[in-house]
Amino acid sequence: MASTVTSAELEAWLRAAAVELAAHADELTALDSAIGDADHGTNMARGFAAVIEKLDAASGGEPTVPALLKSVGMTLVSKVGGASGSLYGTLFLDMAKASPAEDALTLAQAADVVAAGVAGVVGRGHAVVGDKTMIDAWEPAVTALQDAAASGASAADAFAAAAAAAAQGRDATEPLIARKGRASYLGERSAGHIDPGAASTTILLDTLARVTAESASDGKSA
Repeated sequence: MASTVTSAELEAWLRAAAVELAAHADELTALDSAIGDADHGTNMARGFAAVIEKLDAASGGEPTVPALLKSVGMTLVSKVGGASGSLYGTLFLDMAKASPAEDALTLAQAADVVAAGVAGVVGRGHAVVGDKTMIDAWEPAVTALQDAAASGASAADAFAAAAAAAAQGRDATEPLIARKGRASYLGERSAGHIDPGAASTTILLDTLARVTAESASDGKSA
């Protein structure tokens, strides 16, 4: 089971992510206040709180992976304002479309699902690495995840590698001049600031790495 990701683990991730995004809301908003609309932290915390409310209200047993991801995507689109809702909503909706109708994914499937979600974000926002957006964190994370899956790594190790790659991508946005979104209006003044979307991406992947590591540890101790 170490090389699979279950819908129960994904739900545990979403619940943990909601806590982390709420805890880092002020930090994310501070980043966004420098180059954006000063609402990224608030929007992400509100959106994931709504995701948890929907999970709590659900009944009928464990959802399949695509059903869970679709629910998240639709919630984010409807509850989060601005670009964040559209882009993160697209991420989860496109991941749902790429997921088999099962309650677990192999690590290789999970890597493909994340790649499909990120491709959807690229298609919607037309950003590439170097534009100073969330893609600067997501693209290297996808590459790390796919490489880890191909090498036979455990899910915990694979997501840890993805989170580390995302963090490097996040940090690499600091000196960049933004070429997409509200930050691009600032031109050279956008340099010197970490992109808030890359920061929230890293929070999500850090949390996923932690949850899968804890799940693996629980499995070994059982």
